Amino acid sequence: MIRKTLVFFFVVFLGISHNDLSAQESTPELVPNTQSNQAFGDKEWFEFRIHYGFFNASIATLEVRKDSLNGQSVFHAKGYGRTTGLARWFFKVEDHYESYFDPVTGVPYKTIRDIYEGGYTKDLEIDFDHETHKALVFDKKKNTKKEFTFNDKAQDFISAFYYLRNFVPATNIQPNQSFSINMFFDNDNYVFKLKFLGKELLETAFGTVRCLKFRPLVQAGRVFKEQESVTLWISDDRNRIPLRLQADLAVGSIKADLEKFKNLKHPFKIEIQ
Repeated sequence: MIRKTLVFFFVVFLGISHNDLSAQESTPELVPNTQSNQAFGDKEWFEFRIHYGFFNASIATLEVRKDSLNGQSVFHAKGYGRTTGLARWFFKVEDHYESYFDPVTGVPYKTIRDIYEGGYTKDLEIDFDHETHKALVFDKKKNTKKEFTFNDKAQDFISAFYYLRNFVPATNIQPNQSFSINMFFDNDNYVFKLKFLGKELLETAFGTVRCLKFRPLVQAGRVFKEQESVTLWISDDRNRIPLRLQADLAVGSIKADLEKFKNLKHPFKIEIQ
């Protein structure tokens, strides 16, 4: 379960769900902020502490910088996670994720996934061609390259984190209303669906913060207790900072809290210090 704890953070907190949209549901259109009003900027950095039950199991960091790829200006985001303390003695995890994505549209051009999880390893590079909707998946471990078709405007699970912070519904979203984005992970297409629950004051390491509360819809079964087992709190300001994720698992529970941050693009408003 230690492995699932850290993998859960990257897969759910950053954005994958194996769910299809119901055609009957109302889904607001997602439109971009202007570049001057983007939720994040160069050199933003987060550190999260992940708890499995009473255990301090893992830490994860996320950072984004301006960069270039094949002569094109991009944002380059890196995610890193590892087990800590006693958990590391029993089950060592070192996960590295990277995404190069467009600074305007948010679509990814290149994804890197290099992981070590208790002896299980994977080392992939994925290049996206958004004109042909083809993804070239280079499995470095097996030294193979395969091409797959991905859905329109598909995100990888790192770029999705920034995309969702920066793209907002065209109309004011109402409680219990859902929206979704296309995802491509390893070699499969998914739909990530997020339901808005409303606004709430949240006690954090920084003080009381006014938040937007969401529910990512996940697949009930081996990992999650129910489809609506996960709750996500994001600051209700221009930064859209992810402050907490909490979930009931099939065995136990997990909580990830933001503990440190640097280089926010906008002022961070705290209701009560």
